[in-house]
Amino acid sequence: MRQTILEFGSGRWKLPLAVAFNSHRDSSINTRNRSAYIQKTEDNFSNAKNTMEETLAELRETFKSRRTRPVAWRKKQLNAILNLIHDNEDLIFKALYKDLGKHPTEAFRDEVGVVEKSVRDSLSCLEKWVAPKKRPLPLVFFPARGEVLPEPLGVVLIFSSWNFPIILALEPVIGAVSAGNAVVLKPSELAPACSKFLKETIPLYLDKQAIRVIDGGADVGEKLLNLKWDKIFFTGSPRVGRIVLTAAAKHLTPVTLELGGKCPAILDTISNSAEMKVISQFCLENINFYTDSFIHILFVFLFCGLWCELHKVAVKRIAGGKWTPHIGQACIAIDYVLVQEHCAPTLVVIIKILTIKHT
Repeated sequence: MRQTILEFGSGRWKLPLAVAFNSHRDSSINTRNRSAYIQKTEDNFSNAKNTMEETLAELRETFKSRRTRPVAWRKKQLNAILNLIHDNEDLIFKALYKDLGKHPTEAFRDEVGVVEKSVRDSLSCLEKWVAPKKRPLPLVFFPARGEVLPEPLGVVLIFSSWNFPIILALEPVIGAVSAGNAVVLKPSELAPACSKFLKETIPLYLDKQAIRVIDGGADVGEKLLNLKWDKIFFTGSPRVGRIVLTAAAKHLTPVTLELGGKCPAILDTISNSAEMKVISQFCLENINFYTDSFIHILFVFLFCGLWCELHKVAVKRIAGGKWTPHIGQACIAIDYVLVQEHCAPTLVVIIKILTIKHT
């Protein structure tokens, strides 16, 4: 088994080709099979690329016709997204459970409910967003007046991620539609049930002349990036983000990258009892609270208890930030904790107690 690089237009594809060297007859047979395979692959690539180019051309014509600009059209699409969520809530829950094992409560909290709130916020703010904004001009231009008029960019390409496959697909669509753009959505192939749901359902609710869904794997994403877009929105890993940004740079396409990364938490010193006495004495002196030793001891005891409770709250939030959102598969999940070395054992014990208590 060896590999060869095939040139197809501007793309380069690495394909494994089985070549037999036992006899001249075997070589000729494999050569014919190889040629047929290469031709078929080239035809598939060409057809897929032509289909995407046709889709992009149709969306550009729709945008140039000013179909997406009226506020009424934008509101109609936003309400359609709202209807899509309400009418298919059970199907969304089933797709999320099939892909990610999400419980309906979690699915509503992190996906459906957030999309619904985003749509309602967009509907309430849309008139304000599209309204011209007055801007001052230099005195030399008097009596002219200046204003900034928000304009849509054109055709937007959206790549969604697998860990929140509904919200990370529909949230950028909400923003793009609110701004009056045409949209191509590429759902993540790593969440096939949700991708299939979006592919089949969105055309039933949204304007098919302005909003399209193209599903597929990394090869489809690569072909999409070879085309010229007016805006690209990508959610995913830094590695793929670099690929997206490199491809967009060839056309000077503006890009929004929502990338995963490291998410540390810094926990301040868990003070010992000696430090507590110093702190409590400082507090007592500054509030001029001089009474007998019993009150002083009681104050120190209460202050120490409050201090420990505050750190317990901090540890609860660390654990919640790590394991609550999609079992840690989220960009806001805490990756590691920075704490002073002598406090680390105490922190580990508290985390163990809290996590075991809630499992």
